[in-house]
Amino acid sequence: MTAPDSKTELLIVDDDPLIADALGYYLGRDYAVTTASTRAEAVGLLRDRRNVPALALIDLGLPPTPHRPDEGFALIADILAHAPGTRIVVLSGQSDELNARHARALGATEFVAKPADPEHLRKLIGRVLSFSDTSTEIDDGLIGQSAPMQKLRAQLRQFARSPFPVLIEGESGSGKELAAAALHRLSERAGKPYLALNCAAISPNLVEATLFGHSKGAFTGASGPRAGYFEDASDGTLFLDEIGELPLDLQPKLLRVLENGEFQRVGETLARHSSARIVTATNRDLKKEVREGRFRADLYHRLSVFTIAIPPLRELGDDRIRLLEHFRAIYAAQADLPPFRLTEKATERLLAYRFPGNVRELRNIAIRLTTKLAGKEVGIDDLEGELDLGDESRAAGMPSAPALADRAELMGIAANDIQSRRDFDLDTTLRRWEEAYIEAAQQLAHGNMSQAARLLGVNRTTLYNRIDTLAREKRSSPQ
Repeated sequence: MTAPDSKTELLIVDDDPLIADALGYYLGRDYAVTTASTRAEAVGLLRDRRNVPALALIDLGLPPTPHRPDEGFALIADILAHAPGTRIVVLSGQSDELNARHARALGATEFVAKPADPEHLRKLIGRVLSFSDTSTEIDDGLIGQSAPMQKLRAQLRQFARSPFPVLIEGESGSGKELAAAALHRLSERAGKPYLALNCAAISPNLVEATLFGHSKGAFTGASGPRAGYFEDASDGTLFLDEIGELPLDLQPKLLRVLENGEFQRVGETLARHSSARIVTATNRDLKKEVREGRFRADLYHRLSVFTIAIPPLRELGDDRIRLLEHFRAIYAAQADLPPFRLTEKATERLLAYRFPGNVRELRNIAIRLTTKLAGKEVGIDDLEGELDLGDESRAAGMPSAPALADRAELMGIAANDIQSRRDFDLDTTLRRWEEAYIEAAQQLAHGNMSQAARLLGVNRTTLYNRIDTLAREKRSSPQ
């Protein structure tokens, strides 16, 4: 359902129609509400809608695993990939404290256990939306004086005035998009267009038309000609985030634009020209992607004329405190509340935390502490309630997988397996092993498919294809 255009967009994702309809009706008085019942449906809405939601209210337990939080965790990552400015509130019966902490580390602003009072939820949504996302747009967009930040700042100023492509590498939530925007602001193109496109946020069959435009009738739904991002960027800057997700068959066309500026709209033969400066970003190891045939070597070399590595928050030393103080001041002023303050032990604890969600996680911690403890002293117990200690424990103490056996040992294991089973079938055995590794990677990544793909050493599209293939083989095999 949709309310007047003047209302703020709100997305509700819950597989229980009674909850979704009731919340939609109640919140529809104040917001333009859209509902979805699955992660796939929600992602489809994000891809198709022109106006991204200001806030998403999501359940963790979604099909096909409604009794586990995996789909909800993955949806948080999907929402932030498609609409980084969207705030996320988790409303879930999966209210285990570890789930709440991990959801917040992934990027959720708040976590509310079911059942929730609708009026309390309405007020909470209002508070979350009262914090605008302008917190890091000062000077060059960077805060901090640590050695890694000084190096980053120097690189940005050095590369900004060059017309050549820049590849920005870094973990999710570390601020790659801020670095790209800084490159534009510091360049001679600052007064010209700056466009950003997340390659992971577009259906693979629409990427070409989105980048290069299309003619009328080029495909179903193309009711008229339309320019793409390269034309709209003109002689400004085009930022392509998650470039590692670009389909392999489209990579030669991007390479052509980089080499001579030429491209064609889908459905046209007319050659057009772009003089936009290209900046790309990835949280993948593109060199590894090249070695394993998932990314073109020539395109990688064209994109990485200059390379900038964004340091993870855990490597920034006291800058973590500077960032927290910055966020604290911004959000306290926005909410017209007195700022909270950390005790000495809480400060020490903050400096020891690994921040798996990087700057995005720190920002959300500042928002929650401003809301809950405005004007108060935040002790170590208060702070630890906001941290993903489960992720920290895994990073510090989870035993690593045993080393692979050598070839002779593997052959011995295989020989014993073959001899011990009369009905041995190689295809079935390999399928079971593949299923086990995929499921293990999904569990380790808490349902985040991009992270699971990285753990398995494949790209996300390949992982989805393997899952679909295994599902088809399982359905067609005799029971």
